[in-house]
Amino acid sequence: METTPELIHSYISAGLECTHLQVQGDGRHFTAVIVSPAFAGKRPIQRHQLVYAALGDRMREEIHALSMKTLTPEEFGG
Repeated sequence: METTPELIHSYISAGLECTHLQVQGDGRHFTAVIVSPAFAGKRPIQRHQLVYAALGDRMREEIHALSMKTLTPEEFGG
């Protein structure tokens, strides 16, 4: 089964509290804007690790490239 932006959206939202989540992609390469209060006080690498944890093994098996913009609600809102 081909991975879709909708599938990635569901994987992330199931494993991470998000106030905004947008995923786009072509089946191999994806971009995501992820806004979560869980990112507060965390460095970018720690934020990405939270997303990778939500994706679990799918990151290795199904998703070949995921570019992420990770923001707190305060950063997203301006």
